[in-house]
Amino acid sequence: MNSFLSIRNLSISLQNGERILRSVNMELDRGDVRGLVGESGAGKSMIGKAILGILPRALKVDEGEILFQGKNLLNLNSGELRKEIGANAALIPQDPLTALNPSHRIGRQITNRLVDILGWSKSEALKRTYDLLDEVRIPDPKRVLNSFPHELSGGMRQRILIASAFAAEPKLIIADEPTTALDVTVQKQILNLIGEMQSRHKTTLLFVTHDLGVVSKVCQSLSVLFLGKVIEDTSVSLFFDKPFHPYSRALLAATPKYNDLKSNLIPVSEEILNSVKDEVLKLDSEWSNDR
Repeated sequence: MNSFLSIRNLSISLQNGERILRSVNMELDRGDVRGLVGESGAGKSMIGKAILGILPRALKVDEGEILFQGKNLLNLNSGELRKEIGANAALIPQDPLTALNPSHRIGRQITNRLVDILGWSKSEALKRTYDLLDEVRIPDPKRVLNSFPHELSGGMRQRILIASAFAAEPKLIIADEPTTALDVTVQKQILNLIGEMQSRHKTTLLFVTHDLGVVSKVCQSLSVLFLGKVIEDTSVSLFFDKPFHPYSRALLAATPKYNDLKSNLIPVSEEILNSVKDEVLKLDSEWSNDR
């Protein structure tokens, strides 16, 4: 039985040949919540952008497949890809202020997607929008729909993006560090909301983050990236109980333990960083020799 989303041997590089993703393999079944973790620059967001077909022009796919409901997205033309992704997938981006159009009112930004991409009538789209704002617990929806993004708080804007992502009942949502721009109290509210929405709508969720604490609260499984290579792929419970890779164990040791304020942080050592770097770059050399 094929997975709902299957990434197979995906490699992406800059035009100058510098590799960004290295033979990435990942499987998601319907309803899975998978965390994608790693340091800044590890390639987490690039996987999400590759799935959605929004890679920067400076990048190119060297090889691999992205099978979404049995279709290889990398073989679709732009029109086919827009139709497939528009109807079945959505993104919750990192910064709501830059993701929302500052010159358009909130109501227009949510309803336009339903009308333009999915062909809904304006009345259907508006009713759905009101229902969504109620679902993400936004008070006074009429005022909010008539507001511009800068007139709302950061937490309110992120709730708007969550509502917009779930608007068309997508089968897949990619959340790209959706709490990074928020303060700690609002982060918790947004994480709880995403979890509730995912459970209610039975949506498959790929959660991109650098925060292992977020992974422990939201995800069922996770993939750990280093220099664009998946070095560990496991369940969340197994990862926190007995991580396999030395780098994964080092990441856990370097994570603050808020229930034990006397514990010391142990930075990831240069020895481990150099070891995993050598491991990944050795695969680069083998890949180049095989081509």
